[in-house]
Amino acid sequence: MRSRRELTTGHVRTTAQCLGVSERTVWRWLADATTPPAHPGARGDDRFEITPDIRVLPAYWRGNASAVHRELVTRARTAARPGGALLPGGAPQAAAPLLDPVPSLSTFLRALRRDLTAGERVGYRKGPEAARALDVFAKRPRTWRNHVWEADHVQAPLRVVADGDLVHPYVTWFIDCATKAITGVAVTPGPPTRASVLAALRSAIVRTDPYGPFGGLPEHVRFDRGRDFLSRTVTTALTALNADITVLPPYSPHLKGGIENLNHCVETMLFAALPGHTPQQPRRRPDRTPTGPALSFRDFTAELLAWVTWWNTEHRPAALNGATPLQAWQADPTPLNDIPAADVWSFTLEDDGRTRTITSHGVCFRNRDYIADWMTGQAGREVRVRFMPHHTHEIEVCTLHGRRLGTAHLADQATDEQRAALRHARATRARRLRAEAKAAEQLRRDRFAPVTQPTPAHRLDAITVPEAARELAHHHEDDLARLALPDLIPPAPPPPDWATPDTLKARTRPTDSPPTPAQEDTP
Repeated sequence: MRSRRELTTGHVRTTAQCLGVSERTVWRWLADATTPPAHPGARGDDRFEITPDIRVLPAYWRGNASAVHRELVTRARTAARPGGALLPGGAPQAAAPLLDPVPSLSTFLRALRRDLTAGERVGYRKGPEAARALDVFAKRPRTWRNHVWEADHVQAPLRVVADGDLVHPYVTWFIDCATKAITGVAVTPGPPTRASVLAALRSAIVRTDPYGPFGGLPEHVRFDRGRDFLSRTVTTALTALNADITVLPPYSPHLKGGIENLNHCVETMLFAALPGHTPQQPRRRPDRTPTGPALSFRDFTAELLAWVTWWNTEHRPAALNGATPLQAWQADPTPLNDIPAADVWSFTLEDDGRTRTITSHGVCFRNRDYIADWMTGQAGREVRVRFMPHHTHEIEVCTLHGRRLGTAHLADQATDEQRAALRHARATRARRLRAEAKAAEQLRRDRFAPVTQPTPAHRLDAITVPEAARELAHHHEDDLARLALPDLIPPAPPPPDWATPDTLKARTRPTDSPPTPAQEDTP
């Protein structure tokens, strides 16, 4: 209407009443709409705006808005007075735009809060990973039971007593995304391995006691890029069970929100109430000793399994509209695909692909003999060995066609006292090696003198000439490879009936020429 010269004061008054603003505000909006845009970096008539060339500075200063403002002020002063002092440690002079005039600090901070989102400000200050917490993510549509499972490890922020040592327990579990049911769980005292994943997978699939009623074969399994989940044993087991594997890209926990929410819930609902709980904080070396009595590993496992039962039978997640995971599982009419427990056990064991023979000493596996009573009368039979990773005390022996024959146990197994003495000897050796490595690093470290003025760095490495000569001589004596002279004494000629190449005959000494005294004395 204004461009056609049809706008009147009555129109402006009516618009201001409808929008709840003053008539002056409407006239100012009209003026802003007809004013040509200012060039980048310049200050407008009404307010200062953060332009793309200014956005580089908050990223350079790690979100320090005051430092960015000082950079802009320094840039303006340097342009007004050539040769002026630059800001110490600042960005290159050409990177800071020239503003005329430079806004005040309060105006600049207000523009940052208005023109930059909270995620951008956090990203400048803490990095892109921290900015993801302020992003918005869509929810996956709810499907049916056993359609998609998610798996992960979680470390309990406490230490338990396992065989006399204080260790951090890890929980490995699977969750059904449709019903929020924890289908399988395994607890490991210490860092988990692929054996933890296989044990949790077996408990998730088998529906007989003491597991169930959740279970069956999943259609899809999602997990991150942990090396335990990506191991050949785990992927082979899931492929044999006809499950599609989805490996998520790195640093993307939002793509498996179901298991990540479960990790957060167990932290706040269970771990926080257990003895010895320590909140997540930067790692300290060594770990602080728990102030109170620590739980045993058995008691911790019992507490965790009781909480899993409560989650599946009594907890009512918001996504299930007031139902428990058990009720949602039982109300889903999707048929379940079950396999016998014996087959699950065989599918979740590792096979090195070699054929072995039962001898009078049993089955030799990794230079160890394994025996069992069912091997009586079967010496000479060719078999295959399947085993649980890191569980070297027993193996499963199968036929060449995969039929299980039985379990074999390690022969001549060491006693508990011998294993304790071996652990003590290994720990002593490890402490000695760490101490020696620390002492070597102290010798390798370069120290410099502190200064209060801009002077060249001065190395603090004062040493006398005899000390340097003695240390160099010690290093030369330790390098025995430099003293070795394998070709000093030629070898004796081979017997005449040997087929010896001419090149090797030339390097042997004649039979009738004995070695010289110098050669005899030389080692």
